[in-house]
Amino acid sequence: QEMTNITAVLEFRLLGFSNTPHCQITLFTVILVIYILTILGNITIISVVTLEPQLHSPMYKFLKNLAFLEVCYTTTIVPKMLANLLAKRKTISFSGCMAQLYCFISLGATECYLLSVMAYDRFLAVCEPLRYGVAVTAESYTRLAVGSWISGVFTGFLPCLMVSRLHFCSYNFIDHFFCDISPLLKLSCSDTTITEAVIFTLSLLVLSSCFLLTLVSYLLIILSILKIPSASGKRITFSTCSSHLMVVTIYYGTMISMYVRPTYNLSSELNKAVSVLYTVVTPLLNPVIYSLRNKAFKKALEKIVVRQ
Repeated sequence: QEMTNITAVLEFRLLGFSNTPHCQITLFTVILVIYILTILGNITIISVVTLEPQLHSPMYKFLKNLAFLEVCYTTTIVPKMLANLLAKRKTISFSGCMAQLYCFISLGATECYLLSVMAYDRFLAVCEPLRYGVAVTAESYTRLAVGSWISGVFTGFLPCLMVSRLHFCSYNFIDHFFCDISPLLKLSCSDTTITEAVIFTLSLLVLSSCFLLTLVSYLLIILSILKIPSASGKRITFSTCSSHLMVVTIYYGTMISMYVRPTYNLSSELNKAVSVLYTVVTPLLNPVIYSLRNKAFKKALEKIVVRQ
């Protein structure tokens, strides 16, 4: 007998945090506050970089790209999560689920590419200052930024296509708060061996290569900083690098632990906890780390506020 076609599954039920019903309102409030702060923080970055001519350098343009990406990335997951925290029937349509999965993978991959490009930009600025003006022009910035977005768009296509072609039978409860790869593979009644292998390989290539490029760039930056004779210069640059490396480590650490595994056997509760970290918390940390601690950005923000 032929297996039930995937089109027979019209919707999925998201279990979310249903094992802690007494915490739903608290979770809703905390996540809503973080989401609002994330949106406001990243929109502030976009506005200040756009309005202040002094911040029209490639580094700040990359920041603006990252801020816009964070708004899209967190909006892909959080509004539906918030709605389901208050809803009695926590559902998502099959097409909505696949759209959410595609946006999540594509934007996550784009973030990896952008973080790598930004690390390379900082490497050139610190380690090759004489070449920086020639190497990082408006044209090369555009090429790198557009390349990151286009690469992300294509990265999300294959995993989403393979998951959407799996068979989902009568049981349609996703033990997660959004349509992630791991719970969908567990839910499928198809043989997921090939799908898992392809997603594992793609995840390994994207996450590991981007992480290594970012890590090598910052190791070279740190080595270059160690040669700076001024103690204050070392301290300021190290402070910026350590903050950036902390966010990068959290982002890549959680993503690699979640997706660069040939088998998806992480417990559902740990899976959800780790997912909250990179879908809710990290997008809030990025504007704080990359911009709000940056003196040039703060001066530009003050100028704009005074002008108003």
